[in-house]
Amino acid sequence: MVLISQRIFLETIKKYCLAHKIAIEIRSGGWLVIMTRDGQRRLAIGYDLGLNSAVAHQVANDKAACAEALAAAGVSVIPHTLFLGAKLSKHIPGSDSFDAMLRLLEQHPQGLVVKPNEGTSGELVVRVSTRPQLERAAARILAAYPSLAISPYVEIEDEVRVVLLDERALIVYGKTRPTITGDGTHSLRELARRAVAAEQLNTATEDFSAAELEVILPAGERRILNWRHNLDAGAEPVLLADGEARDACVALAIKAAKAVGIRFASVDVVRANGRWQVLEVNSGVKMEALGKRHPDLVEAAYQAALDEVFA
Repeated sequence: MVLISQRIFLETIKKYCLAHKIAIEIRSGGWLVIMTRDGQRRLAIGYDLGLNSAVAHQVANDKAACAEALAAAGVSVIPHTLFLGAKLSKHIPGSDSFDAMLRLLEQHPQGLVVKPNEGTSGELVVRVSTRPQLERAAARILAAYPSLAISPYVEIEDEVRVVLLDERALIVYGKTRPTITGDGTHSLRELARRAVAAEQLNTATEDFSAAELEVILPAGERRILNWRHNLDAGAEPVLLADGEARDACVALAIKAAKAVGIRFASVDVVRANGRWQVLEVNSGVKMEALGKRHPDLVEAAYQAALDEVFA
């Protein structure tokens, strides 16, 4: 795996090591970092600095297991149900049951969200409301991943990410989905091209059919482009001001981190049906999109984590 060397995560590690006289080796195109000082050898891989235990890391990366662990600890969480692909399902009878998936769809007529049970950046996260859609989504995900998770679709009013280090909130920011306003002249597709980066256009507009994208929006009509709040789908990070909402999100995120036993993580908290719930916990703390707007803040967060790595 080759990554661009300008990743803020990697650049921050390089700056930190230089400032603290730590020898650094960058391997695998920047995916693996080896840091050595006074006989101490520390590793960073992906967006993981190594502060979390193996169990906490694995639970956080397993969406269904994480949801169950949080629910068992009394944390308000969006439920996720695990389904296994052919290679794993033989070990747990019924874990590949499409009938069980259909029953979930019947229980939630507003729809379901189907996603890889382990995955990041919103890849292959699909909203379904019919049997054919569910069949296609499950087949597509299980062709690429060993398992999938299904959660009920809920209308998310707000989504907030809380970056925590040892139960201390380092950064709290919301994710604002791209919105367009009709002018009576341009099509939805043309307006979307102005609203999001070219590389995000397909992802940001995938909720619309080809015909819908060619519709001319009436002047003044506003549309949210994507039901997802993923930054890779065009959403923008916005720092959350002090107040009741921020306090509620931080308190819930800390409760979730304690339940999982994780030290350094980002916790996604959503407001749906008027209450805050945990959507997921991320063991790898990726802040590239936020770093484009607030590089000093992101660097400070990673540096605080690195201080703990070499404490």
